[in-house]
Amino acid sequence: MASAGLREELECSICLNLYTDPVTLRCGHNFCRVCIDQVLNTQDGSGVYSCPECRGEFQDRPALQKNITLCNVVETFLSALLGQEVTGICCTYCVDSPVPAVKSCLMCEASLCDKHLKVHSKGPEHVLTEPRTSLENRKCSIHRRILEYYCTEDNACICVSCYVIGEHNGHKIESLDEAFEKKKENLSKVLQKLITKRKKTEERVQSLVEHWRKAQEKASGEAERVTALFRDIRRRVDNLEKRILSEISRQEEKMSRSLSNIIQKLEIKKNELSRKMRDIEELCNMTDPLTVLQGPDTGDLCDPEEGGGDEDIGGHDGGDRGVKWISHTLHTLSDIIRDVNVTFYMQDPIDPILDVNTAANNVHIPDDLEIASRTLINQNRPETAERFQENQVMGICSFNSGQHYWDVEISGSGLWRVGMCYPSIDRRGNQSVIGNNKKSWCLCGGRQVYNNQCSVIHDGKVILLPHQISSDRFRIYLDYEAGRLSFYELCDPIRHLHTFTTTFTEPLHAALCVYRGCLKFAT
Repeated sequence: MASAGLREELECSICLNLYTDPVTLRCGHNFCRVCIDQVLNTQDGSGVYSCPECRGEFQDRPALQKNITLCNVVETFLSALLGQEVTGICCTYCVDSPVPAVKSCLMCEASLCDKHLKVHSKGPEHVLTEPRTSLENRKCSIHRRILEYYCTEDNACICVSCYVIGEHNGHKIESLDEAFEKKKENLSKVLQKLITKRKKTEERVQSLVEHWRKAQEKASGEAERVTALFRDIRRRVDNLEKRILSEISRQEEKMSRSLSNIIQKLEIKKNELSRKMRDIEELCNMTDPLTVLQGPDTGDLCDPEEGGGDEDIGGHDGGDRGVKWISHTLHTLSDIIRDVNVTFYMQDPIDPILDVNTAANNVHIPDDLEIASRTLINQNRPETAERFQENQVMGICSFNSGQHYWDVEISGSGLWRVGMCYPSIDRRGNQSVIGNNKKSWCLCGGRQVYNNQCSVIHDGKVILLPHQISSDRFRIYLDYEAGRLSFYELCDPIRHLHTFTTTFTEPLHAALCVYRGCLKFAT
């Protein structure tokens, strides 16, 4: 009956036969490809298409998607039917022609058709089951009696004789049905555990697949970023090459004009000297004393600018300045190659001047306005809204465009912070310390505190840098339009420490925070 029900599910509702090349419509119903094609062909002129099963309508002719799963089920069902026809269980007593059996008797070890089942003994010892091919394994091999019990101690199916007079005498036994239910219950628990493990395995696989996808996306993004970065590097290098070559050409042209003027003057001077030499040679060749003595005076024949009239070729240092500019530019390019985060062109270093009006009263500022040091002596400056409460001072210059850098030298082993901030930064409390808020960025260090390591801080988030610091000089570089604020250690070679990337919304000022020791702007 189960087979009959399955067959009904595998029949096409159009041809009422098993599916042949089953396809699925968008509504979910399945048909033979040939059957549904014929139906859709008849609907071509109606302007609307419908499913023969649910009458669902489609404006366009629906695409037919092959149902691979259903196709496999049909093939499996047909294979099972063919196997049943070949190896089907037949009635033991119908010897003239094979007749399918409907039941098997465990006692008789025989299979019976409907006809022989009607005349079969109805005794309780004759146990009927679904048709089976091997009935002998349903009986005890020793006593030839039906296996009715289960020995829990030996995990074996036994007959009543095995329990009463056999080797299982005195053992704990259960009925087959009871043992069967317990076994099924245990198997269900095992199955549930396996289902749970498989679910966790599937989740793990999905997690790994998602991790793999994200890794691929990240790798692709990094590749694009690196490609764009090196594309920009090549563009900047090309521009720098053009500038250098242009400057070389300009310096060469300037030097050529200067040398050409000098050579022209010297040629004129050389011709004049040649003329005077000829006059002197003529006088020297004369034998008449009177003519020689009455000739031009020797002072007139000598060069009045002798010893000081030559052009000072070495005094023209325009070319030397050009070479120095080119050398500086190439040195900048060398820094770029060592670290792609360094800009290709850097303006002259700024010379920050500290704004005493922002300096806390525990920060000493000398008259040169370049050094900030912590002091225990109150400086008694007037309390204003722009003055920091403790330890800090800002630079007076503001930067809202361009590329700039400045250097700072650390003295002493105390804790310090250097960086840049917006002028709207708080001036009171812990939130006013540079790095502790969204309006400032800083490099923080201190030999006794950080053991020759530094950190960078923004919005209170601390990033500890892995490098061991060997220098007391640092560089802060700002590219305002690009939104980049970088910190470098001025060792040999210069080492990039960290770069903050953001969009600046206010002008920026240099800022110093000193707890012990002093900070000095280096020139």
